[in-house]
Amino acid sequence: MKKSTFVAMILGVVGGVLFALGMCMALIPEWNAFRPGVVMGVAGAVVLLAMVLIWRKMEHKAPIKLSGKTIGATLIGIVGALLLGVGMCLTMVWSHMVVGIIVGVAGIVVLLCLIPFVRGLQ
Repeated sequence: MKKSTFVAMILGVVGGVLFALGMCMALIPEWNAFRPGVVMGVAGAVVLLAMVLIWRKMEHKAPIKLSGKTIGATLIGIVGALLLGVGMCLTMVWSHMVVGIIVGVAGIVVLLCLIPFVRGLQ
């Protein structure tokens, strides 16, 4: 295993755990830890962002260029993930089974649209 891959794996695990625990702390009312959860979630997001930058530097890759396509792909990914999450919440938390399934499937379709958008059709 290359050193860059190992560093990315460790930072990814630490950042993902911090982010997930922070979101749980912020979103589960019984824990009564909204502010510390937001702080921990932001810390996890910062570690994940640092992981990407450190990995690219160790692999001697060029910095990510912000183009219209990159911003569009990011926005499509965010919208798809939010739709999928809202669909899951509608189904599991608010007991709106049919609407939740429709919204969740719409989120999956939006996420699947990322593949031809990023890779292109041939």
